Amino acid sequence: MAKIVNDQMGNVLSFHHPPRRIISLVPSQTELLFDLGLDEEITGITDFCIYPHEKCRERTKIGGPKSVDFSAIDEVRPDVIIANKEENDRDQIAKLQGKFPVWVSDISTLDDALDMIRGIGELVDKGHQADEIVTRIQSSMGEFDDLGIQVVYFVWKDPYMVAGKDTFITEMLSQCGFKNAFDALPRYPRVTESQIIAAHPDVLLLCSEPYPFEEKHVVEFSEHFPFAKVLLVDGEIFSWYGSRLQYAGDYFRSLRKKLAAISKEA
Repeated sequence: MAKIVNDQMGNVLSFHHPPRRIISLVPSQTELLFDLGLDEEITGITDFCIYPHEKCRERTKIGGPKSVDFSAIDEVRPDVIIANKEENDRDQIAKLQGKFPVWVSDISTLDDALDMIRGIGELVDKGHQADEIVTRIQSSMGEFDDLGIQVVYFVWKDPYMVAGKDTFITEMLSQCGFKNAFDALPRYPRVTESQIIAAHPDVLLLCSEPYPFEEKHVVEFSEHFPFAKVLLVDGEIFSWYGSRLQYAGDYFRSLRKKLAAISKEA
């Protein structure tokens, strides 16, 4: 009897046995698959999949999330490919769907992320393990009160690009108790220095990925925008929506304490 599962895009997939050869096209979902205990089943991952380090080094690489190596995927002959609406190229996914089952996630909110974890758990017959991960995330996150501060979350420099509305990053900022100063702008807009000055945020957050902001950028941004505090933040915590969310609550508590300490010093 076939097992029928739905992905987050409404695609219906049918399997006669749990997937034995899995390719993941998304780093955060690759980490989730390993955390579900699928060591032997994960046969192909992207060049950007890095967690867990040892296991990722051993897996076949099939290109990047938006530049997949179709011949390498053909060689793996996957039972299923795990992808994401935003992180993967639509045309490439459509081409893969013509040959293999592709389970696609679509995530903007924390609830979406938890549903994805449960959905992938169901897909690979690891529902119990997925429920345990979801429980740990919910216990870790708790509820953070609104700090009443406006932030700008930078994802790129030259040009300035920030997180806007309908993004998982903005959702995580809200979960942490922050208000995104650019949450009225779509997705990941380019913004000018004058727009940042006009928004007059309390805090500028410089992420570790996709742009690798460093301490030198903290100095640079502090000089350009002296009215705001500037902090480096872990981009994986704010943008990875898999099992790495287990660490989000503790990270948010630490970040909030750091901001409180900086505010007292000011």
